[in-house]
Amino acid sequence: MTRGFGIIGTGVIAAMHADAIATLPGARLVAVTDVATGAAAAFATARGCAAEPDPGALLARADIDVVCVCVPSGLHAEVGVRATKAGKHLVVEKPIDVTLEAADRLIGAARTAGVALTVISQHRFDPGLIELKRLLGEGALGRLLLGEASTKWYRTQAYYDSAGWRGSWAMDGGSLMNQGVHYVDLLRWCMGPVTEVTAVCTTQAHQIEAEDTALAIVRFGSGAVGTILSSTAAFPGFPQRLEITGTEGTMIIEDGQVVRRALGATAGAPADHDDGGDGRPPRTAEAGSDPAALDVSGHAAQIADLLAAIDEEREPAVGGQAGRDALEIVCAVYESARTGRSVTLRS
Repeated sequence: MTRGFGIIGTGVIAAMHADAIATLPGARLVAVTDVATGAAAAFATARGCAAEPDPGALLARADIDVVCVCVPSGLHAEVGVRATKAGKHLVVEKPIDVTLEAADRLIGAARTAGVALTVISQHRFDPGLIELKRLLGEGALGRLLLGEASTKWYRTQAYYDSAGWRGSWAMDGGSLMNQGVHYVDLLRWCMGPVTEVTAVCTTQAHQIEAEDTALAIVRFGSGAVGTILSSTAAFPGFPQRLEITGTEGTMIIEDGQVVRRALGATAGAPADHDDGGDGRPPRTAEAGSDPAALDVSGHAAQIADLLAAIDEEREPAVGGQAGRDALEIVCAVYESARTGRSVTLRS
């Protein structure tokens, strides 16, 4: 069965969704829409689909089963709720929204409508993360001690000036909400729930409302500790990095690939063994400096999982709650930085 897709919002990330849909035999891009009707028309012409004048017209189409929400972050819930009321399944770009209230509203609407909801966290489908989660499940790293998530990217002032919503608290947030949230999600996915956050945020290299650099120390419910760093002021931009350390070893991931795997005797190797990763060089840091330089395979894998979840009547691998969990950590970082105090989260 081929399912029809619609895209609301035809900015930079919409091309990634369209490219991902094009790779899937069970998916077809039917129509797009955007407040900038000229941009939507050009996008539709390039992709061989229809351009609708507004979201209402797109949502009214019976040949659209799934909607990709690619509008500014602060509008994700508003647009997503409208789509659920039209009976459409949802692919929502990260973050799920910029407030927990909005996230809860969207999750509740999807549940009430009985539609599937996935929030983009495409790096969960990267080969290095799949390998890491397998090893964690087998206990190969032992008891987890330390988790570190780092996003050191670079964005020019022109990037923020390209749209009025970029870098605003109401519609976007800063480097952590927009760029770093991917690896916040991965950190929680690997290490478990966060119970405490102590953070500082600063705006050092851009003229924006929100931060361009955030740094946090976190405690996990397991007793482990960790750090989160996110910046769009790190010239010229570097690979995103995740380090997970346990009593029996350490795994280091850069841009979705294992760059170091040091496992102890319980994993079948000497304690000081280091096989250097998966034998491939790490991917370049193109996305660190260019917001359009992303690999489509992760989005394709996540959308394919959503389609399978619909057919199998199950929750997608990255559901609305996962998106909310990552957002809760980001919001706690911002609250801690604003108040100068540690913030406690429910475990």
